[in-house]
Amino acid sequence: MPREQKQVRDLQEGSYVMMDDAPCTINHYSTAKPGKHGSAKARVEGKGVFDERKRSFSQPVDAKVWVPIIERKQGQVVSVTGDDAQVMDLDTYETFTMRIPEGESFESDQDIEYLEYEGQRKVV
Repeated sequence: MPREQKQVRDLQEGSYVMMDDAPCTINHYSTAKPGKHGSAKARVEGKGVFDERKRSFSQPVDAKVWVPIIERKQGQVVSVTGDDAQVMDLDTYETFTMRIPEGESFESDQDIEYLEYEGQRKVV
């Protein structure tokens, strides 16, 4: 799995983190002061990159969490059929089918940018 470990204190809004085994984008990050017998705690709120679900967790700032390495890639639309687009990766020339996001329209030969992580893909 393409991911690395980081301490909670090194996370930032806008970056990625694994929550409930799903890659998420961090929307909100806040810390509480250390208590009498403990370390400072951080509350992290995020949204799933591929499933759009909201998730959150609260952990000490020195705890380690997994951060997914999500690749940003370039592709070209080969053909469009209904809600699906046949896309060719411009690096590997691999072709695959992607769902066209709601409210978007694709045309043949259009260049697109997409995110990929463990076989999941999403148009940016």
